[in-house]
Amino acid sequence: MKKKKKKGIKHWIGKIHLWLGMTSGLIVLLLSVTGCLYVFSVEITNVLRSDAMYVTAPATHTIPVSQLWENTQKEIGNDLKIASVNVYNQPDKTWIFTCFKRNEKAESIFYFGNIDYYKRIYVNPYTGKIQGIYDEKTDFFNIVKFIHWSLLLDIPIGQQIIGWSTFIFVIMLITGIILWWPKNKAARKQRFKFQWKKDTQWKRKNYDIHNIFGFYIAAIALVIAFTGMIWAFSWFQSIVYVAGSGSLTPPDIKQGTSVITTAPKVSAIDSAFVKVKQKHLTADAFNLSMPADSTGAISAYIQQYRDAYYVNHSMQFDQYSGKLLVERNQDAKNFGEKLITANYDIHVGAILGIPGKIMAFIGSFICGMLPVTGFLIWYGRKFKKKTNKR
Repeated sequence: MKKKKKKGIKHWIGKIHLWLGMTSGLIVLLLSVTGCLYVFSVEITNVLRSDAMYVTAPATHTIPVSQLWENTQKEIGNDLKIASVNVYNQPDKTWIFTCFKRNEKAESIFYFGNIDYYKRIYVNPYTGKIQGIYDEKTDFFNIVKFIHWSLLLDIPIGQQIIGWSTFIFVIMLITGIILWWPKNKAARKQRFKFQWKKDTQWKRKNYDIHNIFGFYIAAIALVIAFTGMIWAFSWFQSIVYVAGSGSLTPPDIKQGTSVITTAPKVSAIDSAFVKVKQKHLTADAFNLSMPADSTGAISAYIQQYRDAYYVNHSMQFDQYSGKLLVERNQDAKNFGEKLITANYDIHVGAILGIPGKIMAFIGSFICGMLPVTGFLIWYGRKFKKKTNKR
């Protein structure tokens, strides 16, 4: 009798690769499709909402923030409450008021059951005219985002599923590279490019697509996966922070407290806005939000570059006097904080502009192909074995 050939390490790695792929394949496919759809969501939305987003800027000053806020609140009624406003340095852009309320009493595990309302109101800052109101709760790209974020489930539940599926995908990428890695130079030459002939069967083509595309996209796929895991797992975010900062001590982020007085609050947000603009003349946009209670502070988030968040600053102001309470600029952050701050832009490729987004789109597209082509490889082998047994 012939001795059975001893199964090597690659055999068991192949088994791990297969069964992990079966476990997470559908989630990876869903994440890849939604990732592709969402990459250019900002650019597409800007085109679709261009009538609401832009105005002809007259040679006059904008209406004060407090007055515009008050007038807009009156226009939309008491059923919606404005939480924040986005103000732009670009003079021909409308200002966007956001109304968001989470349903605290809801016991649903689904996204739609946990949000009362989420609307954005585009207002002409020179005339106060409302140019458009959009329901973000049912917006196509927002739904795509929340499928990608948490499978439209409540975040603590959905993100765990997303996170562990992504973790499994990382292991698959590593095991896939090990399986792909050639034994010698001759084999290496063949595995870097497609060498199809006219009579090459579809099974071979599918196998090459899975392996060759998988190898070339592995680095981008790992970056996308790791940045996704930063959101899903607090422990992974901590690892990234410690690795970047070289410290186990979390950043010292102070929270401002307003001093309750009888002074009118109407001008406080105007005063805060003036100080924010003076301090950050070259910033693209500012987000101002009112405090949730009587001792909270007016928060200002300063976005330095258009459609990118990796450079930002924050300021907090007393809600009664408009006095600056806390200020934290990008330069004050350590490298670990900057890594976390840049996570979104790295994930969608925005940190490299349009070329980066194209790379992220292609990377997500090929990531979506991998579970499909991998399943076809497995199915082809199983079908072949059954055919041979007959």
